[in-house]
Amino acid sequence: MKRKALFIINPVSGGKKKDEVPELIQKYVDPSAFETDVEFTSGVLHARSLAKAAADEYDIIVAVGGDGTINEIASAIAGTDTVLGIIPYGSGNGLSRFLNIPMNVEGAFKTFNAGRTITIDAAKMNDQWFFNMAGMGFDAHISHVFAQGSKTRGFYNYLKSSIQEIASYKAQTYQLLIDGKPYEREAFMLSFANSSQYGNNAHISPEASVQDGLLDVCIIKPFPLYRFPEMGLRMITKTANKTSYVEIIQGKHIEVSRKADGAIHLDGEPQVAGTNLKIDIVPATLKVIVGVSYKNK
Repeated sequence: MKRKALFIINPVSGGKKKDEVPELIQKYVDPSAFETDVEFTSGVLHARSLAKAAADEYDIIVAVGGDGTINEIASAIAGTDTVLGIIPYGSGNGLSRFLNIPMNVEGAFKTFNAGRTITIDAAKMNDQWFFNMAGMGFDAHISHVFAQGSKTRGFYNYLKSSIQEIASYKAQTYQLLIDGKPYEREAFMLSFANSSQYGNNAHISPEASVQDGLLDVCIIKPFPLYRFPEMGLRMITKTANKTSYVEIIQGKHIEVSRKADGAIHLDGEPQVAGTNLKIDIVPATLKVIVGVSYKNK
């Protein structure tokens, strides 16, 4: 019996044109195994509404976009039997890379056809879903800068903005409660990692797992500006957790207090939140197709 798959395409994610995607679906998807339909999104949260409406009708809903598109679709189907598929078309593709989904289109469709499915953890910040990474501090500030301007996302534009903003950005003091244990930390950046990386193979928590029922609370402490290139290199070489400027504490239930409202991000998508935030892991809640070479961690 054929499985029904809906491909939801975000035409603006990653700054990449996707007019050809319906033809690629016809070219690469196995017609003996799948019936396919296609929808294009027309704005923010449209992918979520499409996925929510389709969840009962389709076996698989495929996100054609980046981490933000994945977030919208996964938010609609988390906790159901509907499977998430991913064809990476974003700028960072953090979750896709972690799950060993190929970045080239043909490889991604082969992964879809193979259909290897696992169940992964998800998380919520103030009752809003995230599946890869959430945070506050410098990375949320940069995401906010992008959202306010007209800059095209991508690794080099992100790096350029980071260099421009880092000299004036001030670390903040956070009160943390992690599984009931209190901490006070001054942090340049505070990240809540389900997977190991932000995107573009920049790994902040190299030993993170999406199946361990835990979040990695990554505290990036203030560091001298001259060490900025080193910090970036450590992320690429999966050694960020080996420096004294990064502290990682695992937990299931996290509360954060800070002195003022400010930017946060959920899977790279920015918004403004208040002084008190609550972050919780939701174990084994999303079924997703992963790369054939993905190893459960």
